[in-house]
Amino acid sequence: MAGEAAILLGPDNPAPFAIDNAEGRSPFLLVGDHAGAAIPASLGDLGLTAADRARHIAIDIGTRGVGRALAHLLDAPFIHQTYSRLVIDCNRDPGHENAIAIQSDGTYITGNSALDDAARQARIAAIHTPYHAAISAMLDARQTAGTETILLSLHSFTPKLNGIVRPWQIGVLHWLGRTDFATAMLAQLQGDQAIYVGDNAPYRMDATDYTIPLHAFPRDLRYAEIEIRQDLVSDHSGQAHWAEQIQKAATSAWR
Repeated sequence: MAGEAAILLGPDNPAPFAIDNAEGRSPFLLVGDHAGAAIPASLGDLGLTAADRARHIAIDIGTRGVGRALAHLLDAPFIHQTYSRLVIDCNRDPGHENAIAIQSDGTYITGNSALDDAARQARIAAIHTPYHAAISAMLDARQTAGTETILLSLHSFTPKLNGIVRPWQIGVLHWLGRTDFATAMLAQLQGDQAIYVGDNAPYRMDATDYTIPLHAFPRDLRYAEIEIRQDLVSDHSGQAHWAEQIQKAATSAWR
């Protein structure tokens, strides 16, 4: 696969990221590391069936719809990844072996096996690096303009994993740095008795995360990583509903 570097993204492939509402004027910047499901034509289908390419292993289901609705409600930019996390995971250190998964939730990704360094570097250079450069550029521009920024990273999770039911409807993840906004947003969501909220659940933010630690921690930005259960955002109405819930909690936490 040494020739992959030169041909990974052809002229007919989409750009590695998209930005909705780029001129949004609120303090919020939304990002979606796993919002897309595209695979470069040069990689075929990665050895996956169409059903697997639509599963949670390939995309955070509902995230793009939630992000676009939330960008409108908050008047915030939304930078989101176009390509599947199985091509390269933009919420992982690109140098780590798990940035390009060989297996995920029982599915073997044959198109990711036995990659040489040139093939890995091609995916990093074409997809991972431009996405994070776009986030950095927007953060730099906002800082230069004196615009406050709160970074919201949007994700979704499967209702069951490894046979274990995950009952939370939404989770707020946080770790180091300016955790005050995340804890305030968590409190706002927990104040609604109709919502089952996870505090660092179903995942705990740690060193495996990449986007928030890379962009929020060194800039001392307030942040939150949001996880929504995928069965709740699988259609437009669910996406609109949860965008409204996040908008209310985020706005209240900011104020």
